[in-house]
Amino acid sequence: MRSLPSRPARPTRRAVLGASAALAGSALLAACSDGSGGSDGSGPDHGSMNHGGSSAAAPGGYVDPAGPEVQAAEAARKATGPVSEVKLTATATPLDLGGGLTVRSWAYGDRLPGQEVRVTAGGTLALTLANDLPQATSLHWHGLALRNDMDGVPGLTQRDIAPGGSFTYRFAVPNPGTYWFHPHSGVQQDRGLYAPLIVEDPKEPLSYDKEWVVVLDDWVDGVDGSTPDAVLAELRKGMDMQSGGGHAGHGGAAPQTPPGGGPSRLLMGGESEVLGKDPGDVAYPHYLVNGRTAQDPSVFTARPGDRIRLRIVNAGGDTAFRIALGGHELTVTHTDGYPVEHAKTGSLLLGMGERYDVLVTAQDGVFPLTALAEGKEGKGGPASALALLRTGAGAAPTAATRPAELAGKPLTADRLRAAEPAALAPREPDRTIGIKLTGGMEKYDWAFDGKPYTADQRHPVKAGERVRLEFNNSTTMWHPLHLHGHTFALGGGRGGARKDTALILPGGTSRTKSGGGTLTVDFDADNPGLWMVHCHNVYHAEAGMMTVLGYRR
Repeated sequence: MRSLPSRPARPTRRAVLGASAALAGSALLAACSDGSGGSDGSGPDHGSMNHGGSSAAAPGGYVDPAGPEVQAAEAARKATGPVSEVKLTATATPLDLGGGLTVRSWAYGDRLPGQEVRVTAGGTLALTLANDLPQATSLHWHGLALRNDMDGVPGLTQRDIAPGGSFTYRFAVPNPGTYWFHPHSGVQQDRGLYAPLIVEDPKEPLSYDKEWVVVLDDWVDGVDGSTPDAVLAELRKGMDMQSGGGHAGHGGAAPQTPPGGGPSRLLMGGESEVLGKDPGDVAYPHYLVNGRTAQDPSVFTARPGDRIRLRIVNAGGDTAFRIALGGHELTVTHTDGYPVEHAKTGSLLLGMGERYDVLVTAQDGVFPLTALAEGKEGKGGPASALALLRTGAGAAPTAATRPAELAGKPLTADRLRAAEPAALAPREPDRTIGIKLTGGMEKYDWAFDGKPYTADQRHPVKAGERVRLEFNNSTTMWHPLHLHGHTFALGGGRGGARKDTALILPGGTSRTKSGGGTLTVDFDADNPGLWMVHCHNVYHAEAGMMTVLGYRR
């Protein structure tokens, strides 16, 4: 084995975005100054935002995030329903994770996950985020087709929210479903800054007795001196390689000492029958359901025979979860907010950013809802999260419980079909955009087409087009790919599930083409602006695996 030399420290994505914020365009800067862009005409509170930087124009010919095209699209949503007003504070706070484990982290308020937000489809959300953190922050509404200047990407659609500042996100919410929100600033999402967003359907077609929101997470912040920023710094140093090659840092070689103290968090070994030989980069010390460790799990109570809707969100930074409810069959009804033809399964696999809604009929007793960290069991600590469903008497399952439903292949989105109302109408694409996933662990140079993200990148599209995205994965890892502001159809629009986040397998393991993992999705360009496409592994995104789709004027 040979040791790679230390690499010079790179600026974080946060620093890159701060330096390039001016590239969002002079029109956006004007919008920040005059408060325009709010869905009711009053506009968000920009007065406390950081307006540093120059006003150099973005690449010409593209729709501005607060431009007239965006305002017209917002007006067309006809938000005639109720206005939901919410106030939220991002702050440093102690968090009780259960089992005697208390950590100091960043969160929305003093809870983990943050305060659940519920709104009604057809209404308006007006949420003011106050920033009491020592760093600038932002808030992205994962999965929503909202107005572009509310999407929450610093340097592209808005300025950072400076420490001590605030910002009001105000926008129409047209589509029901299970969503969530988190920062789009550095690796802040891998702290406690996330919360579910439930958009209720005023004409809900499903019938059920109770609803259980289940948020999965992998946790490192504040444990034995670790922070997400220190984890990223360790990843960027480069790792020892096994002689003969292989995936750096995943082959069993000893990790280097991480910068900033704390134990190494590199995942050593690990393999998934679904995702391949490299299930992730980080061995987390804890895995959580609704902010609780498996040693002291949260408990959901119901009655035998109750029909329960589970809304499951993977808010993790680097972990796919295989989830099952012991003694129960899951009926999948939605993925990423959109209905699918109902499918029965024993277990589900969720990549980071994915959501699934399922129905279960509660049995009598106490049952484990177990979420395995896919491919990470036995690699650096406990590798499952746990919550309990209690409908009667009985001893509680323990952290070691492995429901029989976890055996066998879990259901993934490629096996689902869109329900008729959600299916994308058949149409040949007007434009095809090919994107190659590049990079690896040795240099930690994750990117698209070998070009780390900068805010001036544009893949052009035009309003009204059917756009096909063809991703080709040349790397040895799987990636959850997320498109902002739109949903796409899996399988090139041939009845596949509607999604905003989808998994692409590593090169050579795709079921669709040989020689490299591929993913083909279609979407309708019906929401003008500048929209990010990125890997939802928070560390891959921060390293540079992001780019922008830009609507031409």
